Amino acid sequence: MDDYFRRFENRRPPEPLPYSAAREMLWQALATITALVGGWYVWWRWTESLNPDAMWFAVPLVVAETCAYVGLLLFIFNLWKDQPVTVPTPVASLHQTVAPGSNDLTAPDRPLVIDLFFATYNEDPELVRLGVRDAKRITYPHPIDIRIHVCDDGRRPEMRQVCTEEGVNYITRATNEGFKAGNLRHAMEQTSGDFIVILDADTRPFPTILEHTLGYFRDPKMAWVQTPQWFYDLPEGVTLTARLSQKLGAAGRVLGRSVEGIFGEIRIGKDPFVNDAEMFYQVILRRRNWANASFCCGAGSIHRREAVMEAALRSFAASVEKRVIAAEEEITLTSREPMVDPSLMSAIRTEAVVAEVLAPYRFHVSEDIYTSILLHSDRERGWKSVLHPTYESRMLSPQDLLSWSVQRFKYAGGALDILVHDNPLFRRGLTLAQRLMYAMTFWSNLAPLWNVVFLVAPIIYLATGIAPVSAYTLPFFLHAIAFLVALELSMMVGTWGIAGYASKSSYLAFFPLGLQAIAAVAAGRKISFPVTPKDRQVGNHLRLVRPQIALVLLTLAALAWGVGALIWADTGHSITGVVTNALWGVNNCLAMSGIIRAARWKPEPELTGDRDS
Repeated sequence: MDDYFRRFENRRPPEPLPYSAAREMLWQALATITALVGGWYVWWRWTESLNPDAMWFAVPLVVAETCAYVGLLLFIFNLWKDQPVTVPTPVASLHQTVAPGSNDLTAPDRPLVIDLFFATYNEDPELVRLGVRDAKRITYPHPIDIRIHVCDDGRRPEMRQVCTEEGVNYITRATNEGFKAGNLRHAMEQTSGDFIVILDADTRPFPTILEHTLGYFRDPKMAWVQTPQWFYDLPEGVTLTARLSQKLGAAGRVLGRSVEGIFGEIRIGKDPFVNDAEMFYQVILRRRNWANASFCCGAGSIHRREAVMEAALRSFAASVEKRVIAAEEEITLTSREPMVDPSLMSAIRTEAVVAEVLAPYRFHVSEDIYTSILLHSDRERGWKSVLHPTYESRMLSPQDLLSWSVQRFKYAGGALDILVHDNPLFRRGLTLAQRLMYAMTFWSNLAPLWNVVFLVAPIIYLATGIAPVSAYTLPFFLHAIAFLVALELSMMVGTWGIAGYASKSSYLAFFPLGLQAIAAVAAGRKISFPVTPKDRQVGNHLRLVRPQIALVLLTLAALAWGVGALIWADTGHSITGVVTNALWGVNNCLAMSGIIRAARWKPEPELTGDRDS
């Protein structure tokens, strides 16, 4: 096992972002202004700025801007409200987690039974052992029955041996049907805990994970609690001073200290793959709590068994009925009979029951969000969810671009597959707020379609002198600058406490993988269930960023051509047009540079600090 992460054992997770009512009011005011100014800009673009002589260029760009504006509105809705950070008082027994009048209240009260599932397939058993040992250190202020299970889809004797040595339960099965979702379903069939904690092979739970989360289940409608995932092995990079000192000696050390003395600490190689999930958990998912729309993200989540099983039964019944109706329609169309014989219908229903799979966790590459949609749409029970903002576990991050690509493609493809085949936006039972929150998730995965237009647009102008707007004149800059300033101010306040540039750059640079995921789903190809590698994949991964490299080279070549044409040729280029598109193109290149550097990144143990967070 590559145990590089052992030197980061002393790292501690950051505290949750603090809540500020005053900052939230300022954010809402700025967001409202941004939405209005953005609408004004988009309207002006459609009605007054299109270049009539280049509609082939003008229309795709304004469509891309409109799509991005729709995404902005959804993002504003997502971030609209936050809540103070609180930790609920732990429940003491089963009766405190059930509704008045429940059958469970007629039975004697007892301590809660918790099943901890470590889902594993081909990960190193010694890595799983670390998580199991941490799970054995979980504490709780009341009597509780914690049962640890390793759910091994790899059927490995060495994994069974680890379980025997650690005194925990080993669960395996004969096939890998349904992959992780099937693994979890099989584990549920072998266990009976009141609540289930889902952990990946590399998840290391903190002792407080149950003490800080089970209190939410005092609400009998609380179906699951998601905790933030914290990657404790993220590279911290090296300071500019250390890097220059290594390259230039004493002169470099002086130069580095001088620069950092002016601009503050500058780190090179920090989180090269932008794995830090703080923006997602502390801002995006956490702000969905008010709408009861925070979805499950798998590892680090705690589930009420009753909710998962009940949702599965409802889905099972609906799927059986769908099969029966389809069969009945086919028979009546074929036989031209108005009705189907009751005995035949009974046989059809029996066959449908046998053919359908009762799956607490849907057999899907994105089983976590699929199950979330299923539970949120159960209006009769009104199941709830919450993102608990405090970090309660630690995990390993992808440490190379290949692993990162596998993970991101799986996420994007899984979400888009749900959008196409079981669109939650039209699912009965979801509230309007929940639909909009899920819409934001799916819309963001379609963004590569218009992001690629934003990336190519400055190249076209600089190379040809053909503008997508009627002219780069004062009205254009007034509309564009007003919108961009309002946007930057509102996003700075709305995501206060988290640096946003790296996330925005990664969002743009993701376009080749995003387009591949869109193409795969559109072509009807099944999104596979690859396990994200937990060890560093050795090698140079520049082949994975060929599209980004090509984009940078084309942008720089077009920039050189555009400047040359402006000076020496009459090609229709204007000074304002070249400057505007040059700045746009340079920004695109900077966004691509991060992932290109990541493809060549290698750990530098001799320089990387081991600072406690």
